[in-house]
Amino acid sequence: MPEAGTVVKTTCPYCGVGCGLLAARVADGTIEIKGDPEHPANFGRICSKGDALAETIDLDGRLLYPQIKGDRAAWNDALALVANKFRDAVAQYGPDSVAFYVSGQILTEDYYVANKLMKGFIGSANIDTNSRLCMASSVAGHRKAFGSDTVPGTYEDLEQANLIVLTGSNLMWCHPVLHQRIAAIKERRPDLRVVLIDPRRTQTAEIADLHLAIRPDSDVALFAGLLHWLDEHQHIDLEWVRAHTNGFDQVIQSSADWNLQNVADLTGVPTEQLTMFYRLWAATEKTVTAYGQGVNQSSSGTDKVSAIINCHLATARIGKPGMGPFSLTGQPNAMGGREVGGLSNMLAAHLDIENAEHRDLVQRFWNSPTMADKAGLKAVDLFRAVGDGRIKALWIMATNPVVSMPEADSVKKAIRDCPFVVVSDVMATTDTVKLADVKLPSLAWGEKNGVVTNSERCVSRQRAFLPAPGEARSDWWQLAQVARRMGFESEFAWTSPAEIFREHAALTAFENNGSRDLDLTACAFIDEKTFAGLKPFQWPQAGQEIKFGTRRYFADGQFFTEDRRARFIPIEPKKDIVDEHLLRLNTGRVRDHWHTMTRTGKSPRLSAHRSEPYCEVHPKDASELHIVEDDLVRLSSEHGDVIVRAKLSDSQQQGSVFVPMHWNDETAANARIDRVIASVVDPHSGQPASKHMPVTLERINMNVHGFAMLRDKPSELNFPYWSIALAKQGWLLEFAESDIRGANELAQSVLHTPSLSCLDETNGIWSFAKFHDDQLLGALYLSTRRVTTSRSWAADQLGRTFSDMSARWRILAGRPESDIPDKGAIVCSCMNVGINEIVAAINKGALTVEAVGQASLAGTNCGSCKAEIREIINASVVADAKLA
Repeated sequence: MPEAGTVVKTTCPYCGVGCGLLAARVADGTIEIKGDPEHPANFGRICSKGDALAETIDLDGRLLYPQIKGDRAAWNDALALVANKFRDAVAQYGPDSVAFYVSGQILTEDYYVANKLMKGFIGSANIDTNSRLCMASSVAGHRKAFGSDTVPGTYEDLEQANLIVLTGSNLMWCHPVLHQRIAAIKERRPDLRVVLIDPRRTQTAEIADLHLAIRPDSDVALFAGLLHWLDEHQHIDLEWVRAHTNGFDQVIQSSADWNLQNVADLTGVPTEQLTMFYRLWAATEKTVTAYGQGVNQSSSGTDKVSAIINCHLATARIGKPGMGPFSLTGQPNAMGGREVGGLSNMLAAHLDIENAEHRDLVQRFWNSPTMADKAGLKAVDLFRAVGDGRIKALWIMATNPVVSMPEADSVKKAIRDCPFVVVSDVMATTDTVKLADVKLPSLAWGEKNGVVTNSERCVSRQRAFLPAPGEARSDWWQLAQVARRMGFESEFAWTSPAEIFREHAALTAFENNGSRDLDLTACAFIDEKTFAGLKPFQWPQAGQEIKFGTRRYFADGQFFTEDRRARFIPIEPKKDIVDEHLLRLNTGRVRDHWHTMTRTGKSPRLSAHRSEPYCEVHPKDASELHIVEDDLVRLSSEHGDVIVRAKLSDSQQQGSVFVPMHWNDETAANARIDRVIASVVDPHSGQPASKHMPVTLERINMNVHGFAMLRDKPSELNFPYWSIALAKQGWLLEFAESDIRGANELAQSVLHTPSLSCLDETNGIWSFAKFHDDQLLGALYLSTRRVTTSRSWAADQLGRTFSDMSARWRILAGRPESDIPDKGAIVCSCMNVGINEIVAAINKGALTVEAVGQASLAGTNCGSCKAEIREIINASVVADAKLA
């Protein structure tokens, strides 16, 4: 492993932006993470999650040794059991009786081995990935229009465009570094226009010149209307369309009814705003339409993608600098998974499983005994097959479907009842790992070597800068060892990720000759030294040497269909039939957390911004339901319910609610939001609809609300509502109790014999504290409403000493000392700046985001909090005006 002072270039393990990072071991043994100024994805920029990566690489909670039925086992015994169970299931029930469920968190080499084993040697296509949940609709849309899963553009296009349309993407929170790039170019070039299309007024609206607050799932109508408007006003590039596409007349006919008024009626956007958007789009040749999960995670996701692509094809705005449709990928290696056939309906090297010639090509290259001859089960159907007994052996890798899949309780039951389940993961107690018969310890980020591919087709290296802990092993090694024990020794005999990457590259080159988009010929013979020093590059790489720089597709009008023409796809917008008594649930991410928090939950500062699961609801909806700020609410559907904290916001569209996806049974009592979501999928892509679920919302009456700061994590929590988050020197616990229990009894259950107690009759708060010598072991505050004690202040107390009684009584009072200002709720995670510090800067005359940054450092690192800072400034100005 690198010595102190050595800098290792690697790639961030979070979103699909694929930022380059510099990891350095400091003399004291700690790791320092910075952005890589030479990486083409981020040029040194970094987000709050990337900035906190060094806080997430400890071994607390790690799965370090193989286990069989909960007992530690030798690798050989665990691998032999896995191989035997899979081989026996195939022999008795056929190859489709087994399945892999993999992840955009694994490396391309891991993905490649899993795909090769399942499709080419077991003989089933039952391998799917959690990337099905985030970008399968984009894949389907690309393949329909282009004949291949090809992302045409690059990040440079965002900087070269004159109009950027962001649809279904809270870019500031979900792809922060891309937001930073756009913000920087907009500052230099104020004529750049940004349009945000989103039912919510998210933080990304800060950068938008126009926000179209469409009704949920009405994107198809919006873009069908745009195509109709472009045709009606003669903005179609007919010469290019006739030369390079098919199906134009049919798609124009299918959009004929979508005039301004019809679009306005369905989307809820006024005709004036529609006209403004359509005119801007028509007049601006250099237009990029960047879309995220609001487009993909829908029962009409593929149609949405097709509607966007249709508009770009009709105006020849594709593959050229500053223009084109652009899919914003959710995970760090979702693209790499697509390259090697990680989806159940694809083959490796972007080949089609439905195509007999493609199947033959891959089988000959692999020299495999069998080949899957039909698409396998997509994620939702795969877990249904687990549940009804068709799947006898299941291997889950680096993902947590008990939290992330729709109808999550059914998924949990299906996994629990499956005859044989293997889970290979980093953490020992995720909701899914707990259900495994065999647990295999995998390498985490910082420990593994290989490549990932980001949203713009840029292949980057992830490099190890930490030693492998315990007996953890790479995912590709685990898979290869099982394959060898199943009798496929020679075909799975790799000794390094470089060998696997060469094989993957060689397959993309095999009998290609320019007929396929994915071509890594230049990487097919690289040696170990070259692989070790590999710099980021975009594909295609059809030559003998890797070429660096921007590489786009389709500017020449040549596509990957049989006749090399793009295809227009007719679509029919569907009107949502809304039950006025139900709300529409939208799920998504928060700024500082990632997926199911197995990594970000380890960082105290990432938990400080949003420490509890919550439901964002419009004030009018809340008023009708008799809900006020910080009430606990139950959100329900026919599939399940969750209990979360109500947060009122007029940025939320009336009639809809938003709940984050991150909380799980390790971090909250009942907040796995995907247990509420139905398994409704897009018919073309199989991607679940996670943003448009009919639900009910109701206030829950709780007699006692509690907040505790604890040095040690509680071993058991028996409350109908609780949420726990890591603090600097311990844990912060929120809970509520519906039963009438005495304060002393509750204190005993949380603190176990507190040292001091106090009743504040004026405010109706019981407080308790427990000390050992000078150390605070814990404090508890109880009230009939949510306790108002500052969480940021409380987090700081756990690492302090309390030698005098007055200091201990201040803990009971729940207030900071007079000379130690209370930060208030954390707004800027990077610089640990709270709202009270920002307000103080505003009160001293800092009336811009930049001025607040100069005074407090808030917003001066990743910038993801700038929209919130501006909201605080605006609220302060309004409050001052009312007082004047």
